[in-house]
Amino acid sequence: MDGDGVLETFLRAPRRYTSHQVAEMAGVPVYRARRFWRALGFANVADDAVEFTDADVEALKTLVGMVTSGVYDEEHVLLLARSLGTATTRLAESQAELGVEALDGAGVPLAERPRAWRRRAERVVPDLARLLVYAWQRQLAVAAGRIAAQDMSAVRLSVGFADLVAFTRLSRQITAAELARLIDGFEGRSADIVTDTGGRVIKTLGDSVLFVADQSHVAVEIGLRLLETHKRGRDMPELRVGLASGPVIWRMGDVFGTTVNLASRLTALALPGTVLADPELAEELEGDRAFRLRAVDRLSVRGLGELAPFTVMRAGSH
Repeated sequence: MDGDGVLETFLRAPRRYTSHQVAEMAGVPVYRARRFWRALGFANVADDAVEFTDADVEALKTLVGMVTSGVYDEEHVLLLARSLGTATTRLAESQAELGVEALDGAGVPLAERPRAWRRRAERVVPDLARLLVYAWQRQLAVAAGRIAAQDMSAVRLSVGFADLVAFTRLSRQITAAELARLIDGFEGRSADIVTDTGGRVIKTLGDSVLFVADQSHVAVEIGLRLLETHKRGRDMPELRVGLASGPVIWRMGDVFGTTVNLASRLTALALPGTVLADPELAEELEGDRAFRLRAVDRLSVRGLGELAPFTVMRAGSH
């Protein structure tokens, strides 16, 4: 595909430099340039490969400048680059897949796809670039406002996992197209519910979604809405939800720690169609008349010992 000019069309610039030339123009050793390059999610290329554009030079200068100016130290810049690489890799893959689906839907044969790709890039890349910057700035404003005065070493959150039951078995029984539609529907509805209810999606993993909320009652409401909404979905497997409240380690847009592990373990132990919460979250719900708690038998939670969790339901439900 390189010979068809596809890469240049999407890059919107000709490739004219080797890695050594890029490093020299940015004023850094090539090993350091490659360190930034790998952090962004790109593999090293041969010394004599002409793969880089003026934009690559500017990007490397920007990363180096953030270190020399003292805005960040080098390790933080590398973490920043890795987070950008991880997020944009998934974004680019999904957009490329949608592009292929659009070309297939238009009946474009494989032999004509490179030319169709070039036409499509010329139309959509500028718009996607503007939307990417817009969405990122909006999300950054929200995140910065939320954590600006927060002690990130002592964050307490309610963490939830929602998991499709028997997904692996189902995935062997349906076609790839049906599986893709199921996952798209699950991830789309889940993200809408979590965001609309006041939580934040941390990540989706095809058959599961990890979310957090600042308050326990919001996390429970998200869990119950997920169950109720997906239950109405056509041919949708049953869902189960595990919730836990407590301290978390928040790092590079992800959450870690015992609270996250506990929510995951409780999800695996929950019965289909139920929300299973740890005792700490259940205690935080005391006095909330919107929900009803039902104690379940003590369970052995792998790696965390014995626990007496609670099934959470809407008040008035059976």
